[in-house]
Amino acid sequence: MEQIFSKLNFLNNGEGFTDITNELNLFIQKSNFHSGILNVTSLHTSCSLTINENADPNVLKDLKKFMNSIVPCNCYTSLSKDREEIYYEHFQEGEDDMPAHIKTALNNTNLSLSFKEGEIILGTWQAIYLWEHRYAPKERSISVHIIGEKSSDIYNNS
Repeated sequence: MEQIFSKLNFLNNGEGFTDITNELNLFIQKSNFHSGILNVTSLHTSCSLTINENADPNVLKDLKKFMNSIVPCNCYTSLSKDREEIYYEHFQEGEDDMPAHIKTALNNTNLSLSFKEGEIILGTWQAIYLWEHRYAPKERSISVHIIGEKSSDIYNNS
């Protein structure tokens, strides 16, 4: 068993989903790993990681619309009987900043995934996404930790 730590950077188009599946698989292969566990962690507090549908783009559109409906910009309506409007106190970085922090808290910032033969094990219609919660395009860093068997170890022990 061997392990490596690294970091991958992804440029996104702002609010929405960036499929990072191929880049993660390529990283595993270039690192010469055959099988093991891949741990990926977002190093940011306003984006998250998710596994979801990769066939119908309407799934991602609906996810984004749903999340925006439960975490609105500027303020939210309390669930108490008086339905008070509550304004965010953290707004210095823009109206999308505090909602982005809430969306991140409701999602994942870390995924642990198994891989075999240099490929992450996913279902037929699944992909790994970096889910950007801020409006503007951002460069995001993802910490990557691989624990597993190198390809050369598999073939040398045969």
